[in-house]
Amino acid sequence: MKAMVINKICRLDVDKKPLERMEMPVPVPGEKELLVKVSVCGVCHTELDEIEGRTPPPVFPMIPGHQAIGTIAETGSEVTRFRKGARVGIAWIHSACGACKFCLEGNENLCADFEATGRDAHGGYAEFTTVGEDFAYRIPEAFTDFEAAPLLCAGTIGYRSLRLTGMKDGEILALIGFGASAHLVIQMAQYRYPNSKIFVFARSAGEREFAKELGAYWAGDTSDEPPEKFHRAIDTTPVWGTIVDGLKNMEKGGRFVINAIRKEESDKEALMKIDYPEHLWLEKEIKSVANVAGQDVQEFLDLAAKIPIKPEVQVYRLEEANQALTDLKEKRIRGAKVLKIS
Repeated sequence: MKAMVINKICRLDVDKKPLERMEMPVPVPGEKELLVKVSVCGVCHTELDEIEGRTPPPVFPMIPGHQAIGTIAETGSEVTRFRKGARVGIAWIHSACGACKFCLEGNENLCADFEATGRDAHGGYAEFTTVGEDFAYRIPEAFTDFEAAPLLCAGTIGYRSLRLTGMKDGEILALIGFGASAHLVIQMAQYRYPNSKIFVFARSAGEREFAKELGAYWAGDTSDEPPEKFHRAIDTTPVWGTIVDGLKNMEKGGRFVINAIRKEESDKEALMKIDYPEHLWLEKEIKSVANVAGQDVQEFLDLAAKIPIKPEVQVYRLEEANQALTDLKEKRIRGAKVLKIS
């Protein structure tokens, strides 16, 4: 099968073609696994983190991609939940131990044995991939494959992030960064909190205009002062400076959720600008969101179909994966990027 693979750690501002096209053997599913013929796979900022070494694969070559949609080509001998030909989605969570405290509580994302699709196990930038039946998800008929792909990560992690804000209807929500995840969160927040204002902070004029098209009450640059202090925030940027600016504009008692596996090191010195009285005092809270649990994925897919949420996507061929990643790195973003595999 054809695949685009990570063969080394590199910087995308230096190497514009970090992925190599390779012919790989079609994987064989285990007893409780599904072999999935991939039709599309979303492109995520986490792929940049893998390639640039912030959360690198443990072995090379590694097939990235954790927003895969496809049909089941073969099932293992002990599979009971799915049949051949069914359409399924594969998300960032590839496996967990299933027995620890966190797994038993439904927080497999915190399991010490957590493995990620496309980082610890081959992912969806290929014609076929495998996944355990417990970590494959039914896709609602409301969505095309292209629409469903970004829901598996950008949407699901946004769902978990919004839940972790502890937001109540009528409070002001700030979305800091307006890429694949935030453009889905705004639609979800409007549905769940109809009396809340949503402020969007984004560096590009195009992203700010897109936010207003989707109903943002206000949109400005990441360093701008909003018309009011906000109560809850979700930061999806790869940098540190937005945290400092955001905390300054957050209401006392507010919660600031950071939705990022890693932050880039290039502006880490921005953290030195945090002043306790100005940024953190009066019970302001910072909380991280770590990956997603299996329950998050299916709950969000069902909610997205009910709303309904319709992602905006840009489509690339599998062979254009390097271009898609470069466009993401250089912030040429409107909605989500999706690779057409087959």
